[in-house]
Amino acid sequence: MSTPAIRTAIVAGGGIAGTVAATALRLVGIDGRVYEAYPADSSWPGSGLALAPNGLAALDIIGAGDAVRAIDVPVQRTRMSVGRRTHELPGLDDLPPLSLVDRAGLVRVLREHAAAAGVPFEFGARLTGADEHEGGVTARFADGRTATADILIGADGIRSAVRGLIDPGAPGPDYTGMLGFGAVVPCEVGIPAGTMQFAYGKRAYYLYCPLGDGRVMWGANLPHPEYLTSAEARAIPAERWLRTLRETYAEDTPGAALTRATTPETLEVWGALHIMPPVPHWHRDRLVLVGDAVHAPSNSSGQGASLAIESAVELARCLRDLPTPAAAFAAYEALRRPRVEGIAARAAKINHSKAPGPVARVVMNLLMPIAMRLMDPEKMLGTEQRYRIDWSAPVGV
Repeated sequence: MSTPAIRTAIVAGGGIAGTVAATALRLVGIDGRVYEAYPADSSWPGSGLALAPNGLAALDIIGAGDAVRAIDVPVQRTRMSVGRRTHELPGLDDLPPLSLVDRAGLVRVLREHAAAAGVPFEFGARLTGADEHEGGVTARFADGRTATADILIGADGIRSAVRGLIDPGAPGPDYTGMLGFGAVVPCEVGIPAGTMQFAYGKRAYYLYCPLGDGRVMWGANLPHPEYLTSAEARAIPAERWLRTLRETYAEDTPGAALTRATTPETLEVWGALHIMPPVPHWHRDRLVLVGDAVHAPSNSSGQGASLAIESAVELARCLRDLPTPAAAFAAYEALRRPRVEGIAARAAKINHSKAPGPVARVVMNLLMPIAMRLMDPEKMLGTEQRYRIDWSAPVGV
């Protein structure tokens, strides 16, 4: 393989996408230094996420797949319930199962793997601006630090500062009309460990999965007309949110039991659930976006983290093989945009069904058995989950 023309990179953001990107860059001979806005000991929000087989396959390329499998719970079955009726969802039997992982645990494992590969991290470094100049780019941080490298990668999340530097008119995230909550609690829910159940409760949607040790990981999508950032939602006492959740799921089984088992101390408050509209400009000159900064399908997709991992690896592959940032970034966008926007569109359709009214619930109950019979898992999920990055293949100019 050719020696990359790009030798150094600033990676703004030390979450999933940024950490994977820096590790993949190290594989191709590019020194990427990660600058994370939050302190090293800050907690990572969210109680759990699902990694699809395609996401784990991308982690295998950077050598992190087995470390993640060591902390996951394989999801062997998926089911959907509307009221008291439950339907088994067809799957792809020849593929590995989904992997349910704790978000904070995933970030920790990925950072440990990156550090072992030689990736340096700097914490408490919130990006405020960047200046491009002949031969490089200099990033500026809120505490006065600066850093210079050949390129700047924006892996700084759904409210990306780098996205605004690339295009001041770039769209921001759209609010789905729901707030996210979750917890891991001791509870008996009557289904085997490793079964993911998607539940349309009487008033709101939720999901849950037993972990096999007497605990259940569960998450709620609470309809809420007022947009609240994660900071704004967490400023409201957890006790108040818990009362709202208990009222919302009071008539649901096992929703009521899950909320009763949750305490203010164990409740994770995520705030607004977002979806990114298509971003017109993924890159400019020496700046480029990756992960949620450029594509964040709603949590309905089951692909958010997996797509972020794929894009981080593909970006490194393009930088490995193409002679300039402009050529590498253009190839990267061409490889990724159709895939991520197609998955985002599918997830957006699912979002519209997450808070059905009484009439819609009756219709869903009547139509669900028919829909299950007609559902083609290969057509619906096959192209998403079978996708594999051909790391050994060179990227053409």
